[in-house]
Amino acid sequence: MAAQLFTPLTLRGVTLKNRLVVSPMCMYSAQDGFANDWHLVHLGSRAVGGAGLVIQEATAVSPEGRITPDDLGIWKDEHLPFLQRITAFIEAQGSVAGIQLAHAGRKASHASPWKGGAEVAPADGGWATVAPSALPFLPTETAPQALDRAGIQQVIDDFVAATHRAIAAGYRVIELHAAHGYLFHEFLSPLSNQRTDEYGGPFENRIRLLVQVTEAVRAVLPPHLPLLVRISATDWVPEGWSADDSVALVQVLKGLGVDLIDCSTGGNVPKAPIPVGPGYQVEFAARVRQETGLATGAVGLITGARQAEEIVASGQADLVLLARELLRDPHFPLHAAQELGAEVAWPSQYERAKPR
Repeated sequence: MAAQLFTPLTLRGVTLKNRLVVSPMCMYSAQDGFANDWHLVHLGSRAVGGAGLVIQEATAVSPEGRITPDDLGIWKDEHLPFLQRITAFIEAQGSVAGIQLAHAGRKASHASPWKGGAEVAPADGGWATVAPSALPFLPTETAPQALDRAGIQQVIDDFVAATHRAIAAGYRVIELHAAHGYLFHEFLSPLSNQRTDEYGGPFENRIRLLVQVTEAVRAVLPPHLPLLVRISATDWVPEGWSADDSVALVQVLKGLGVDLIDCSTGGNVPKAPIPVGPGYQVEFAARVRQETGLATGAVGLITGARQAEEIVASGQADLVLLARELLRDPHFPLHAAQELGAEVAWPSQYERAKPR
């Protein structure tokens, strides 16, 4: 049987040549949100390496939505020319260019990991953070400001404006980042959302902001372009957001025109007891897919060709997103095809190196 990993997948009017995806990975290498040569080479090399879809890292929809001062942004038109260079190169390699739109919420205004990762005060180049409730991620950090109605509307408007810019920049897949303890996840989880208005309390209230943004973004996306949502399928603690909640959320998102759920986990609870191991998050992609009928992507310590093939061939997920393995080996898709006996085209410039 032919390798299922190298069969095409069509989402709306966009066809991916295979099921291998570059997971959005923050590079913390921008200034004032502007992409540069690092991002062009980093993302472009993974397209050269054969990935069907290249999703750009969490790209902030507003300056205060950045995780760090070094994050990419798409909050102003001046960001677009270099982003257009990136998408044009990715598409020229036969890959599809995607972007993850994000707001970090209470986890914003931190130093990049190799700069220590600590909270950055406004006096040192940071900024005041916002969240559903005035609860810091860590007890030693400054409490965020709870968003009021005007602030919530501004978030919705920022995502819509970012979507317009993403389309203008040439991205053909849009992903909303609702995982890893960032703003949307903070609203979803009762551990970080203690509001008493229509955005807090019961499940239908806690999902309201993500629902409103999804509706607004889908309304301005051309009908032929797919919309993805990355979720943390569980907080990994009994009192938090659960896999059952995720299934219920995805049923709602499916009705709003979301085309695929990118299933990650965790990030909203410090030191949560996460059972990290090979493919430890695949079960969530499988459950969401089975119980909702919506396409899913699996991510998390997927490092081998046969491991990835089994995920797709067994129907656990429709896409496999790779992160660290593609940092180690930008040409993993080409090497995986060779291992699985799939015939795929190599870049003409590299054809002489293709194993025979």
